[in-house]
Amino acid sequence: MNAQEFQQMIEKNKFTHKERDEAWRLFKKVSPDEGVNFLQKIQEQMAQLTRDLELRSTPVPYNIWGLEHIDKGAIDQMESAARLPIAIAGSLMPDAHKGYGLPIGGVLATENAVVPYAVGVDIACRMMMTVYPSSLFPKPNTPEFAHLQRILVDSTVFGAGADGVHERKIEHPLLDPSNWQSTRLLRDLRLTAIRQIGTSGTGNHFVEWGEFEVTHPLNPLNLKPGNYLALLSHSGSRGVGFKIAEHYTKLAMELMPGLDESVKHLAWLSLDRDEGQEYWEGMQLAGQFASANHHIIHARIAKAAGLEPIASIENHHNFAWREQIEVNGVTKEAIVHRKGATPAGKGVLGVIPGTMADKGFVVVGKGNSKSLNSASHGSGRQMSRANALQTITPQQQAEYLAERGVTLIGGGLDEAPQAYKPIQKVIEAQADLVDIIGTFQPRIVRMAVDKPFSYKPAPQGIVDGKGD
Repeated sequence: MNAQEFQQMIEKNKFTHKERDEAWRLFKKVSPDEGVNFLQKIQEQMAQLTRDLELRSTPVPYNIWGLEHIDKGAIDQMESAARLPIAIAGSLMPDAHKGYGLPIGGVLATENAVVPYAVGVDIACRMMMTVYPSSLFPKPNTPEFAHLQRILVDSTVFGAGADGVHERKIEHPLLDPSNWQSTRLLRDLRLTAIRQIGTSGTGNHFVEWGEFEVTHPLNPLNLKPGNYLALLSHSGSRGVGFKIAEHYTKLAMELMPGLDESVKHLAWLSLDRDEGQEYWEGMQLAGQFASANHHIIHARIAKAAGLEPIASIENHHNFAWREQIEVNGVTKEAIVHRKGATPAGKGVLGVIPGTMADKGFVVVGKGNSKSLNSASHGSGRQMSRANALQTITPQQQAEYLAERGVTLIGGGLDEAPQAYKPIQKVIEAQADLVDIIGTFQPRIVRMAVDKPFSYKPAPQGIVDGKGD
């Protein structure tokens, strides 16, 4: 085979850049036959993958917590996910509701494969709470209260497009070019990371001051029972994670044209192939980026307030982990996807927020293998955004906030507390998954301002985080 024929062979198939480079290296440095053999082996692997797309006739085992709180659409989606040929086990949390592909609140364990849409478009959306020694929260209409409110506005960046970026004034070791070199996609996303690091995005993301009450005397934070000033934040990886999710979901779907239409958004990538390894590496980087965002926000606010933290908690709830799980009494390695679910392995700390006005909970996982060591990630929506906008009035939202002593900066009716399930019922439904060591009551809440008619696109080269 000559070089022109070899190039035609490459172009007719969906080989990765690494596979193409290796094929040409073998063709030129070893022999043309070695290059052809290399490509043929990959073609055989891809053909086998195509043959293995048939859904199971019955789903793999999965358990449901809080069934009475979960809509049929979410259960149907979990049922479909559990029929994937790569599925090993699953679980559904009490805050679950219908999403895209895997339901929000869904947990899916797979064998040596990762499903980008089972992680979600906002990779590594997460929580972070920092605790400070002050025991008294300032009363409204006092200079101290106004000071905390002003700091929250001045030290955070919310919004989409041009509103959701800054002028390259935040430095962080993660932004070093060496961390973004493994693929062209990541190299292109570094500019987005530079302009969005330390920002929060839109939707249900927030940064809020509140009162943290430690209720359990024996807790991993080593804090005495009582009240503490605390800062809680919820956001993810912004445009970085969105673009990684979009790119690799599209690629997975292209590689599986024969996958049943009902689960097309759950197309997966084998971790034996370059595409799967590239996504896994990109997901890890997005996770580090999301964590850096929170740490920057908390450090900036603490500095402005002149506060020193005494404890902190953080956890992802849109991610995939390589874990040991137990299925039918047998322990095996799996890729555990938690899309809107909190890791709850034995002794693992986590934060399960309520709403902008209702208490959240600081928890310690019990390590329940039946839930794949998972718990809910919040209270979960009971109304779609569109339904909330049509149903809830500004007065109803304002009254709800006032009754609970909460000051809201930004935020739309689609995020009103009434759009969510009662957090207390969600927590009660998972008593066998977590122990509660404290509660967090929001007091001053900062969210994105709803400005649908004044949207300005992000600067050129910046990916807007549509999923956040």
